[in-house]
Amino acid sequence: MLRLPPLSLYVHLPWCARKCPYCDFNSHQSATEPPFEAYVDALLDDLVLDLPWAQDRECQTMFIGGGTPSLFPGAAIRRLLAGVRERLPLAADAEITLEANPGSAEAARFAAYREAGVNRLSIGVQSFDDRSLAALGRIHDCAAAHEAVVAARTAGFTNINLDLMHGLPGQDADAAAQDLAAAIAQDVPHLSWYQLTIEPNTVFHSRPPVLPVEDELAGIQQQGEEQLAQAGYMQYEVSAFARPGHRCRHNLNYWGFGDYLGIGAGAHGKISLPGEGRVVRSRRSRVPKDYLAAMPAARRDASPVDADELPLEFLMNALRLCEGVPAEDFEARTGVALASLEAELSSLRSKGLLVEDTRRLCTTPTGFRFLDSVLSALA
Repeated sequence: MLRLPPLSLYVHLPWCARKCPYCDFNSHQSATEPPFEAYVDALLDDLVLDLPWAQDRECQTMFIGGGTPSLFPGAAIRRLLAGVRERLPLAADAEITLEANPGSAEAARFAAYREAGVNRLSIGVQSFDDRSLAALGRIHDCAAAHEAVVAARTAGFTNINLDLMHGLPGQDADAAAQDLAAAIAQDVPHLSWYQLTIEPNTVFHSRPPVLPVEDELAGIQQQGEEQLAQAGYMQYEVSAFARPGHRCRHNLNYWGFGDYLGIGAGAHGKISLPGEGRVVRSRRSRVPKDYLAAMPAARRDASPVDADELPLEFLMNALRLCEGVPAEDFEARTGVALASLEAELSSLRSKGLLVEDTRRLCTTPTGFRFLDSVLSALA
């Protein structure tokens, strides 16, 4: 039987100083200053429209992503958070994350974000090597990345994540290890360490750089996981590594197939409606000027997820977690009986790809390494 899971809020701020050649997110380079005040107004109108979907739940986490949210001044973020609190109950210990890019203009705002109520900062470093940063089209250098971490701590942030890529143009195993060592040396409690992939509709897709070959990538991955473990970072998801007590609660809700409201240009949401026995996906208008010009109801498109698609959607998220999820969550969050997949699950257990404990849906280390094959068997 479908039941209500935890609730999160995602807020999308779509503008960037410059579009990176690998980025396929809904981000838009702005030649002029973004309309901060009008955009915050639109976000809060969006939230009011979605409030019935909250179904009297407290919001456990909030994530302000982009784009480059740290382009927004502290006053705009303060008004956004105050407006959210007036409309949606936030848990007393709610995790509130804001994505930021290194750079003096952004770093100077960190204290204002902390005062506004942001309690977790995610800094998009991507690399600590200047040549790699140039190849990725980033507008900051290694020195600015170090300065951003210092600025975050000076502003009072203790819960900090760094985003770091590997498998970069011209990067060999030694260079990847040095880059990861530089990130580890920052001594932050969370690292998102993931492989650069070439996505459609990006500059890199039309003009691909030369990347490490598959065997090199596998070696970089294994070496990096060992480095992170030795430094006290526990891997809890495919690309997420944390010290004790610092796992990203917002992303854990995604991977556990929890609910989330999504507001802002191009934002997506996922909401369970137990009374109707269905799960609904929502999408907002992607282009900022179109989004701002439309009335709230006209910005949002919502449609139910086909019941046949829910099991695989759940598993594609849940099996990314190293520890998996309780088996009982499958039916609670999809409304589908887990027994409908018993033949496939039994086969994967017999092959040593899923753990034998039927109370959890969890891959073995081998299954985790070949996750795509596990999911194909469950499709």
